[in-house]
Amino acid sequence: MRQINKIMHLTVALFFAVSLVFFLSFNSLKGLFGIDELNTGTIVSFLLVGTVLFLIAWGTGKIVRNGLEGEISLKENEKKELKAKLYDLEQGVKLKNIERKIDQVEDDKDPSVIKPRQNFK
Repeated sequence: MRQINKIMHLTVALFFAVSLVFFLSFNSLKGLFGIDELNTGTIVSFLLVGTVLFLIAWGTGKIVRNGLEGEISLKENEKKELKAKLYDLEQGVKLKNIERKIDQVEDDKDPSVIKPRQNFK
């Protein structure tokens, strides 16, 4: 869809560039196209074709933007889920370390063991 969007924008730019050159050099090119003079019908038809091309290019741009925004929202949701999993894993590791420390402290506390003597000066 991105390619169609690029092609449509280039088509609009090319159409209006060709129209500008045609209208600026109409006096020298009128015999080439078989048009003797410019009337309002010709100009209106040029403008309508240009407007239709512009609307098509705008529509394809909108479609591409919506698709990209959808992809971004999916990626953000995946990122949030991964962050939540990582946080849960980190909390699990911290809880295991705390449990180990508690077990070590309980193992160190034997009521039968005499406390070591402290030397006071």
